[in-house]
Formats: sequence, structure tokens, C-alpha cells
Amino acid sequence: MAKLNVGILYGGQSTEHEVSMRSAESVLDALDKDKYDVKLVHISKKGEWLLSHQSEEIRSLEAGDGATGLSIIPSKQLSSKKGGEALDVILPILHGTAGEDGSVQGLLEMADIPYVGCNVRSSAVCMDKDMTKKLLKLEGIKVADWVLYRHDEKGGVDYGTVKRELGLPMFVKPVNQGSSVGVSKVTDEESFYEAVALAFEFDTKVMVESAVEGREIEVSVLGNAHPIVSVPGEIIANTDFYSYESKYIDENGAALEIPAKLAEDTKQRIQKTALDAFRILDCEGMARVDVFLTETGEVIVNEINTLPGFTSISMYPKLLEASGIGYSELLDRLIELSLERHNRDRQLKTDIM
Repeated sequence: MAKLNVGILYGGQSTEHEVSMRSAESVLDALDKDKYDVKLVHISKKGEWLLSHQSEEIRSLEAGDGATGLSIIPSKQLSSKKGGEALDVILPILHGTAGEDGSVQGLLEMADIPYVGCNVRSSAVCMDKDMTKKLLKLEGIKVADWVLYRHDEKGGVDYGTVKRELGLPMFVKPVNQGSSVGVSKVTDEESFYEAVALAFEFDTKVMVESAVEGREIEVSVLGNAHPIVSVPGEIIANTDFYSYESKYIDENGAALEIPAKLAEDTKQRIQKTALDAFRILDCEGMARVDVFLTETGEVIVNEINTLPGFTSISMYPKLLEASGIGYSELLDRLIELSLERHNRDRQLKTDIM
């Protein structure tokens, strides 16, 4: 059987550029080279697409580093001055804006290249925490209370009003960011305005969210029409909250407990909530669903991550490994799911004649 030509797309113009590279290193290492010919495509912080000629190493590239500049064109091609690179599928190992927000997904669909992960619509919706909450709440899924401010409303942000509505403590977040970038926990007026200013540095929409007292539980979902749900895992933060530093810098910032210590009925309720959220938001391929479990047993959805961290120690692959699906097998399944969806969607009519 001929090998599939698989492209790993990594880097990107987001605050999670370095996180993407760590994930891509793990993916490259785990892909079965007997099944796949791998091409590495680095998106620089300037937005350049560069084909690495060292396909055995994830590197940070800039124009002039000996890499080939690429443009993307229809018919499954990444084109350069030296010719085209035909790809059977792309693994967009990108995190944050212009990576998991539907931007790259739309580009790849226009180029008719199958890609791993959620489609344009669900990627965009899940990246936007405000839209995620609105849709889940509409379908009866519990979410934390929140207030939204847009860029042109910055002058109207009032601590007293928000405090009366949400109480203390509360969290201030950029709406379209991941990995807790720009997120602050607020306990007083001074920290509130500092947090709002910080969040607006990363997005034109900022949300203030009531704090939920509860355990932080995460679940991995895998599949298209018939998704499966992993065992739940628990994040036990050793800091004030599960911040960017806790996730990626401070090795003592948090402990992961897989599987989480849960009663069977509670475990099943969390898994059902995760699966319901996955379907409501029209996800396919993969997503990690993060929830809070309160002392009274309520399951409150925090967010859905459509391109979760993919290092060998990240929660998404670790949870599925604990559920019987190893890292390399997981990548095989994700590639199969992307080709299955692409073939299905190509059967749809594009004209009425």
C-alpha cells in the first residue's frame, strides 16, 4: 500500500506559537513513518508558510533559513518556486487565533485538502467563548454566568455593575484566545480594571465570568458521526488557577489525575455532558471538553477546545491513552476520520443542474 503524504502544519501567528511547536514535535515523533511520508510546514510569526527540508525535525524558521516559501492553491497542492507538494491530508497542529478559529480550516477547504479536526463552523464557534456559552445555554447545558464587552464599549466597563451581577471572585478573559492567555482572576476593583486592560490587548471582545467553585475535569472526544468519549481526568492546580504558566512553564503548577476519582454515575454524567456539547457545537474529529464539577454535583461546561495541546503529556492524548487508544493509534484514527469526512462532503451537490 502506498504511503499517505501527510503535512504537519505548525507555528502560526498566535500567542501559542511555541506551544504549537511542542505539540508538533510529539506528533512528528509518533507518526508511523512506514505509513506516512511527512512534510513539515512552518508558519512563521510573520505569517510566512515555509517548507522545511529537514523533515525529521520541527524547527522555527524564517525566510532565508534555507526553507522553501510556499503558497496554497486548489487541488491538494502547496506550491513553491521548485514545484508543488501534493498532500493527502494535513494535520493543523496550531493553537490559538489563525489556527483553531476556522481560518486555516477554511483555507484548506478552499484548497480541497483534507485536514484533521473540526470544520470551519465549529472551530470558529468553539474559539469564541461567548458564542459557545450562548449556544450551550440555549440547549440546556449549564455554563458559568458572564458579561460581554466589545472594543467600542471599553469606556463603559464598570466594576460595581459587574460585581453586583457576578459577585467575587470573577475571571476576565479575551473571548478568542486559548491556553489561558490574557486571563486574570479578579478579587478587587484595582485588579479588575488591570485585567480588563490586559484582556483587550489580546482581543476586541472581552468577557467577565463568575468564578465557579469546583473540581476541574477534562474529557477527550474522538469521532465523526459516532464519537467516543474518554475517561475523565482532573486538573489539580497548585496555583490560584490553571494559568498559562501552570500549563507550560511551572512544572509544579498543576497535577493531572487520570482517571479522575469519580463515582460511576458522576463519571457518566460528565461524559454525557461532554458528548452533548460536542454534538451541539457540530464538532467532528476531535475536541477536549473542560467542565467544572461543583460540590452539589452540578456539571458546568467551561470550554470546548477543538485543537487541544498535543504533546505526549497533554491531557487530550493522555485521556485517550487511559481509555485504550495509544498516541500513534490516535493519530491514525484522526487521519482516517479526516479522510472519511472529506470524502463524505465531496458527495454533496455544488450545483442544481
